[in-house]
Amino acid sequence: MRVNRRKDFIVGGYLPRGTKFDSVLVSYFDARDLRYAGSVRGGFTPSSREALFAAFPKLECPDCPFVNLPDESKDRWGTGITFEKMAGCRWVKPRIVVTIDFLEWTLDDRLRHAFFVEQRKDQPAKSVVRE
Repeated sequence: MRVNRRKDFIVGGYLPRGTKFDSVLVSYFDARDLRYAGSVRGGFTPSSREALFAAFPKLECPDCPFVNLPDESKDRWGTGITFEKMAGCRWVKPRIVVTIDFLEWTLDDRLRHAFFVEQRKDQPAKSVVRE
């Protein structure tokens, strides 16, 4: 039996695809540092994808907000955010909180099998930490 974990994370960027996004890059606060936790691609409905994407333009920023990117190398599945892949990312100010289901934390402190559940408008981003 598979049992997922559920936690709130902060959106710090996204990978664009066409007129929307392919995946969001989520994170948490470690003291004052924003730490990248993983890329979330699944779980979005058309309406949740559109609502989340509508918030991005007013929060876009030129610099990567994560202290632990780029990844030194690709991960085991070739999905790490390397320096080359960062060139295609769009960054946003860490204000949007989302709930994510995931299987586990990897040894590299990344989310495994993560998918979107909902956007949280009642949760302040500063309160999102790794437990």
